[in-house]
Amino acid sequence: MGWVLTLCVIGSAFITVRPIGLSGRGLVVAALIVVNSLALLARHLPEHRVPPRVALIWLTLGIVAAAALIAVSRSGSSYLFAFFIVGHAGYRLQPRPALALAAFCSLLCGGVLYLRIGPGHHLLPWAVGLATGTPVVLGIINRSRRRAVQAVIEAAESAERAARAEAQAAVLTERGRIARDVHDVLAHSLAGINMQLELADALIETGDLEKVREANQKAHSMVKESLKQAQWTVHALREDSLPLVGSLTAMLDSSGHRDALTLTGTPRDVPSQVTQNLLRIAQESLTNAVRHAPGGEVHVELTFDAASTTLRIRNSAATRAVRAGVGSGMGLIGMRERVALLGGTITAGPVTEGPDEGGWQVEAVIPG
Repeated sequence: MGWVLTLCVIGSAFITVRPIGLSGRGLVVAALIVVNSLALLARHLPEHRVPPRVALIWLTLGIVAAAALIAVSRSGSSYLFAFFIVGHAGYRLQPRPALALAAFCSLLCGGVLYLRIGPGHHLLPWAVGLATGTPVVLGIINRSRRRAVQAVIEAAESAERAARAEAQAAVLTERGRIARDVHDVLAHSLAGINMQLELADALIETGDLEKVREANQKAHSMVKESLKQAQWTVHALREDSLPLVGSLTAMLDSSGHRDALTLTGTPRDVPSQVTQNLLRIAQESLTNAVRHAPGGEVHVELTFDAASTTLRIRNSAATRAVRAGVGSGMGLIGMRERVALLGGTITAGPVTEGPDEGGWQVEAVIPG
């Protein structure tokens, strides 16, 4: 649309403005039409390619050329150049220099018309001259509208970037959760199975087949337990609702710690994320108890009160020899990460008094 208007103004000037020719005054008019046409065409240059100071100089020279064309031509639409250049000044420049340029154009064109028409018509030249500066208002309005549209677009792009960043953070958080679950299932289970198989290999050399069978059966039972834990992990990753008390009881029974759970307070449904993470903490603690305190008793207490849910796992000292082994180092880190995601606290350390002295205790407190 802008190009169509520009070409119409230039075409009307060549058709209507007189005199126009190759010599004398006609040549001056023709040259001024070319200069004004170039000044008007320049308004289609991208704004970022024309510095504000250059734009001010170009528009000022364009206004001078438009006033000169009005002065030397006898008829036609020469005044249209002034109208369009002033309007574009309002669009291209800041309001203050644009208004100053519009006032300059009005006074210049008004004075040129007054001198050309003569003293017999006082109002007409000044009315027309002052009218040449009014399009600056439309230019300023269009500029403000464009800035508002750009602000909306930038806000939308910023919101989109923020949404992408949030989605990426959610993906990374989910990856961390999956990594912890995979660690709980694979690292612990495979470490325990490996210990039993190494024990069986060592016992084969002694010829004690009964103990070899016992170690082999223990490895088989741990494989079955690993399959159950894998099912729990898949269940948790699907974010299904897990019954905390029932799942914790089943976990303790399958690991050989029947009647180890003590409930305090009135059991209630907790969010699935809380259930998943408490079960993983219990799983981690039970695995550590088997690894570091074989033969020791395990006591689990689940407390429900108005402000929080507390899981406490305590094991007594080992009653059998502890086989040397190196853990992954991710167990306690994973438990702390889980509790931190829920806004809770966790403590882990040795038991220094009571019947379980010499053992280990883990306590996780989840608010809500």
